[in-house]
Amino acid sequence: MLDLTQLQSFVAVEQMGSFTLAAERLGLGQSTVSQHIQRLEAALGRKLLARDTHRVVLTGDGEALLGHARTMLSIQGQVQSLFADNSLRGSLRLGVSEDFVTSQLPAVLEEFVRSHPSVDLELTVALSGGLYEMQDNGELDLVLAKRRLGDVRGRLVYREPLIWLARDPERIRASTAPLPLIAFPAPSVTRAVALEALRRQQVPWRIVCTCGSLSGLTAAARAGMGVLVQPRSMAPSGLTEIAPGWLPLLEDVEFVLVPRKGADQLLVSALSEDILAKVRSLRAG
Repeated sequence: MLDLTQLQSFVAVEQMGSFTLAAERLGLGQSTVSQHIQRLEAALGRKLLARDTHRVVLTGDGEALLGHARTMLSIQGQVQSLFADNSLRGSLRLGVSEDFVTSQLPAVLEEFVRSHPSVDLELTVALSGGLYEMQDNGELDLVLAKRRLGDVRGRLVYREPLIWLARDPERIRASTAPLPLIAFPAPSVTRAVALEALRRQQVPWRIVCTCGSLSGLTAAARAGMGVLVQPRSMAPSGLTEIAPGWLPLLEDVEFVLVPRKGADQLLVSALSEDILAKVRSLRAG
């Protein structure tokens, strides 16, 4: 019989394309994940994973196993939920900020979705300010987003420094033109922090790219169009952090969970605790 824990590691490696990232996602050591894969391959007598120049990929036998592995893990979650005394049912509308989605969301939500198949989870991705407006209008039950220092809305998940990023900081620094800024549209917490810092230090600037998706902003920054502001742990690859001293120091931001009054508090509490535990585990690991 196949070991479900080993199958979970196998699926995580396929999704993340890396043993290291899979281990972070599962809250395990990299050596443990590697051991799970080795034991699974030994049990089946087949090679399941191979490395190319950039990532870990499935072999033909790995492709054949993947669908069955996902089905088995899904059934496990359904059975656990069916016989759990605290089985959750209902619908929950979750709003998550754009930058968090591209970094940590899959690892945070995967276990909850699998463990609570009777919960209809509806996900909305937007800028933090837009999510708060939607929640105030009764459109979202729980929001995971950024807030500025001093804002008391929500329950703190973690605090994160903002940093300046560019493909080639020295080229931009050498230019006499106003600082080319790549930013989310308003209302954006990172945009507001960046613009206030530039105005305080009287640094000339101009917006060269506005986009509501982090992938669009990242593409512009990687093309060398200008400077991007992001939380340090969410800095896109291919960009370099600009050393302190040239541009103004940016204040930290805080990621928070904000429940809506009147929402199903049992569902909100369950998902909130899952998010808090998983995010803190990922950051500690």
